Amino acid sequence: MPSNTETDTPLLRVRDLQVQFETRAESIRAVDGISFTVEAGRTLGLVGESGSGKSVTSMAVMGLHRRARISGSIALAGRELLSLTDQQLSRLRGRRMAMVFQDPLSALHPAYTVGEQIAEARRRHFGTGRRAAHRHAVDMLGEVGIPEPARRAGEYPHQFSGGMRQRAVIAMALSCEPDLLIADEPTTALDVTVQAQILELIARLQQQRQLGVLMITHDLGVVARVAHDVLVMYGGRAAEQAPVDDLFRQPAHPYTRGLLDSIPRLDDPDDAPLRTIAGSPPSLASPIPGCPFAPRCSRAAGAEEAIRARCTDEQPRPSYYAPGRLVACHLPLGIPEHGTSPTDIQHPAEEAR
Repeated sequence: MPSNTETDTPLLRVRDLQVQFETRAESIRAVDGISFTVEAGRTLGLVGESGSGKSVTSMAVMGLHRRARISGSIALAGRELLSLTDQQLSRLRGRRMAMVFQDPLSALHPAYTVGEQIAEARRRHFGTGRRAAHRHAVDMLGEVGIPEPARRAGEYPHQFSGGMRQRAVIAMALSCEPDLLIADEPTTALDVTVQAQILELIARLQQQRQLGVLMITHDLGVVARVAHDVLVMYGGRAAEQAPVDDLFRQPAHPYTRGLLDSIPRLDDPDDAPLRTIAGSPPSLASPIPGCPFAPRCSRAAGAEEAIRARCTDEQPRPSYYAPGRLVACHLPLGIPEHGTSPTDIQHPAEEAR
């Protein structure tokens, strides 16, 4: 069970997170001022196109970046992670926070049995004996729905199907009963039936253990199924944050609207063309001074010249669009195109000050 007993402290609090990579030729700011919280027993969906900064954010939370400049704040149950040493972070990974990586085959070592790999984390963090750790690994495989877990624990990753490998990775991530689970595209390359089973598994385990879950995906169908709240990222920045029902019912950012419109509908005619967002995501090596979505935004293109210039020249700050909802847009949906953005009551990075 989660050890965070302070009800006024979120399980995970990220404030003004910036992640920058330096190369010989250029500087790439992959994440630029992201702020969010994850509560115990709740799921935050992190959504956006490839290259928006989702996985970079999750790796920063886990402390897995080795050659990046990271600033801001990442606090797990009130403990600041950015000030910890590699050794201190290593003791937290697996024990207090765990990650399910996108490719379960590469996350498992081909030369060790699945049972050995699950037992290893238990032995390392709890000092459990070899036999007891193996029994725990078998129990975990059974808990995630793998049949004949005692036999399967002695098999190698290549002997598992894709769905079973994903279940094994989840079992390994949860073997030390962490408080926070980060799932990075956990249903990628799985067929729809297995996808549904994996999502139901994560939801069941979350309810049983009161896990806080950070679900990273580009699939809005996954978000609608499992998330309580959603953070939409674009170009390394936050575009919109809202409760999941509110976001699907009334998106505030034109980019969010474009993502929702891109989902094929069952009631569309058979010959209806697929809807897309024109253009390409911005280069993070050459950041746009204004809104990163402005070059692709039809709403900005149709606005008055003064407002259009603001979109291209002035970076929008996340503002309170409605209670509990944030949007970083000079022309959010529902606001007249000739009007101004909502009042910037308080920037999320300033809330904790």
